[in-house]
Amino acid sequence: MHVSPFLSIVIPVYNEQGNTSLLTEAIEKALHDYKYEIIYIDDFSTDNTRQEIKALKNPNVVLIELKRNYGQSSALAAGIEYAKGDYIVTLDGDMQNDPSDIPRMLEIAIREEWDLVTGIRQKRKDNFIRTLPSKIANYIIRKATKFHITDAGCALKVMTSETAKGIPLYGEMHRFIALNAHIDGALITEIPVRHHPRKFGVSKYGLGRTFKVMNDLLLILFQRKYLQKPLYLFGNIGMLFFGTGVLINMYLIAVKLMGNDIGTRPLLLLGVLLILVGIQFFTIGIVADLLMRTYYESQNKRPYNIRKISTFENKEKKPALHVF
Repeated sequence: MHVSPFLSIVIPVYNEQGNTSLLTEAIEKALHDYKYEIIYIDDFSTDNTRQEIKALKNPNVVLIELKRNYGQSSALAAGIEYAKGDYIVTLDGDMQNDPSDIPRMLEIAIREEWDLVTGIRQKRKDNFIRTLPSKIANYIIRKATKFHITDAGCALKVMTSETAKGIPLYGEMHRFIALNAHIDGALITEIPVRHHPRKFGVSKYGLGRTFKVMNDLLLILFQRKYLQKPLYLFGNIGMLFFGTGVLINMYLIAVKLMGNDIGTRPLLLLGVLLILVGIQFFTIGIVADLLMRTYYESQNKRPYNIRKISTFENKEKKPALHVF
């Protein structure tokens, strides 16, 4: 007999008043045949989003309130860590993703044993400011990593709990969940999903976030190639500078042996400087090799602080984790 998996629907929200009640209703309609929990992570909204979620008094809903605005990636990280489901579903709180796509994505994930199923937004209802940077980022990801993903920025994803909990989330890394999962060896597929225009609230995406996204993409590309061997990058640069400096100084030694004065030559300073810089790059490579994975992984640090967790069963849980 087939047993339906327990689902955790993880939804970060920031000033989504008017959307959360409609989204909850849409999720319940789409998942009436499943057991699930809906985890809203309020990223310190300044409107009545929290009050609207609490007013639902829905036993399937969990509200995680963050102490300040940490950003979508950290909010997602908080929700994924709390999630108890066999499969974790992520989507935006702006009602642009359609919960009715979740059963189909879940069925494909289970039947074909995918670790992550992500959506490709069809007839995307976003303006040029949002779609252009997304297209550029998708193109760069495909070219730089050979990971052929059509829509890396689609928030609607269905993934196994193991996959979701192993993905690093900070900065703007929520846009690269599929890429990070791919780097970790996850089996990933894409399917077309619906996309709707926003009804309430305003988009939080602007051109300013494009630069953050690009910086995080460069960081991922660096980590993909040098995460386990940063010395290969810094060491190669160090050898280039060190070797050039040694060659320059060997040349100057030969000139000196021929009876010429080299003490006032700028080339001598350059040779010494390149040797010192080369040694410094070696040192940076060794330090990076030791520290690359410590901040968010070895020390088990989390980029958020939880104020409280409400489950709407006439009790409230205080957060079990605190980040210093």
